[in-house]
Formats: sequence, structure tokens, C-alpha cells
Amino acid sequence: MTDARPDWTDRAADVVEQAVVLVRDRTVLPAQRAAKAVVYGLLAAFFATTAAVLLGILLFRVLTIPLPVWAAWMVLGGIFVVAGVFCWSRRAIREEEALRV
Repeated sequence: MTDARPDWTDRAADVVEQAVVLVRDRTVLPAQRAAKAVVYGLLAAFFATTAAVLLGILLFRVLTIPLPVWAAWMVLGGIFVVAGVFCWSRRAIREEEALRV
């Protein structure tokens, strides 16, 4: 008779533990993955933006060696205009804009 009681409590504890693990696996772990993705994405965006700004400054400084400053501004501006036109041509056209055209 003494064996039945510990067995029942062990099974009850196992059921509670399984329920807690199931809830944790379905709630906490996806939230942790999402939080990691957001943090790493923001960190990567910060580093990419910093690298792009520093690259632009470096390009301007290098262009001012053989060219006058106004010509370096024109070359750099032309590069940004071409990049903007390329990005504009690759944009997704919404149905509303497609109907207007």
C-alpha cells in the first residue's frame, strides 16, 4: 500500500512538468527566437549603415585628390542619383498605381 502513494505523486509531478515544458516550448522559445532576430537585425542594420556612411566619406575624400571639390560632389551625387533611379525602377507597383497608369 505504501508503493501506490509515491507512484501517484511521481506521476502527478511528471504530468505537471510535462505541461510546464509544453507551455514553455510553445511560448517562451519562439519569443526568444523573435527577440534574438530583432536584436541581431538591428545590430546588423546599424553596422551596415555605419559602413555605408564611412564608405561615402572615404569615396568623397579619395575623389577630392584628383578632382576639385565641386567635381567630387557632382560624381558622388551622380552615383546616388543612379542608385536612386535603380531602386525606384525595382519597386513593387501596387494595384492602385497600376490602374492609374
